[in-house]
Amino acid sequence: MSKRLIAALLGAGALAATFLAGGVNGAQAASPRLTHLSGLHAARACPATPAAGHATCFAKGLVNKSGAIPDATAPLSTALAPGQLQAAYALTGKNAGGRTVAIVDAYGYPNLARDLATYRTYYGLGACTTANTCLKIVDQNGGSNLPRFNLGWAQEQSLDVDAVSAACPTCHILVVQAKSANFSDLSTAVNTAAKQAGVVAISNSYGGSDLSDSTYGAAYNHSGIAITASTGDNGYKGASFPASSHYVTAVGGTTLKMSGTTRVTETVWSGAGSGCSSVNVAVAPSSFNTGCATRAMADVSAAADPNTGGLSTVSPSSSKNSSWAQWGGTSESSPIIAAVYALAGGGYSNTTPYTNGTSANLHDITSGSNGSCPTTQWCTARAGWDGPTGLGTPNGTGAF
Repeated sequence: MSKRLIAALLGAGALAATFLAGGVNGAQAASPRLTHLSGLHAARACPATPAAGHATCFAKGLVNKSGAIPDATAPLSTALAPGQLQAAYALTGKNAGGRTVAIVDAYGYPNLARDLATYRTYYGLGACTTANTCLKIVDQNGGSNLPRFNLGWAQEQSLDVDAVSAACPTCHILVVQAKSANFSDLSTAVNTAAKQAGVVAISNSYGGSDLSDSTYGAAYNHSGIAITASTGDNGYKGASFPASSHYVTAVGGTTLKMSGTTRVTETVWSGAGSGCSSVNVAVAPSSFNTGCATRAMADVSAAADPNTGGLSTVSPSSSKNSSWAQWGGTSESSPIIAAVYALAGGGYSNTTPYTNGTSANLHDITSGSNGSCPTTQWCTARAGWDGPTGLGTPNGTGAF
């Protein structure tokens, strides 16, 4: 019997205990079977349109007819497991050497450590706790005055930490919780994350309207640290900050289909955001023919379709209760790419994929569309760069 299977079986008791603490039936939670729940549809965790000067999270999860996460006591059968994600992107067996991926989100999530432990125990990923210093949770100033709970943003955080864990089990995780979704608070949180020892990548799974780098861009510009940002879940609609910043790696989304650990197909996810910034300068060299005179989204991409390629997670359904769930959106792809940067151990620049990316270390996505647009490559996949998926998805860490 493999060590991985033994760990998963031994973890069943811990799984039951954890879910009892959250109010879910422990006997069912201990079952290792996969759960399939019919009648689910994808819905946003956060409002579609944020207030001026604010961001919204980009997590989209499968919910029931009432709009709630189903009371699942084991991973959904349709959800992407860590081993599948690692196989899809040739990450299996790679080691981050304890490098830290930071997650910046708004508001609090009291049971983050508990739910992450449940997730990692089930899949045998190894403990990542505050006690062993693998996990650290701080407020936007780096202290312990954690903000109030917000369900949508807590669901976002669960996706983020589980996505980093799935792609990079050996990564340490820092979660910085801004006190609100105002960009002034979020940018403070990013600056705080950049100051923490060991941080090599910072993931931002949120966005708002296109903003000039002269406003909050400096917070997303830290030499030697890879900063990723989701392009959004609205298809071709134009640019979204911080993905529209000149300083970040803008991460689009794909529909990833797996058969076990075999990558079957990968196409454009129809919700993946793309567009040209109206205010920020270009990142991609002109030879990539983005069609934008300014900054073009995206640079690279990863799995994002909440229905096909949505990640298995343990997510809150209230401030006390949690259950297994399936979440996606470009909120899934941003932390995946941040984890790949950490595994790469390279120079951590958002221009690196344009200089290091080759047909051998990126999956070029050449099929699918995210809408109608005046310039074809802004919304339709093609060989080379395109708006929904950028240069493509990881095939190992060589492009990063």
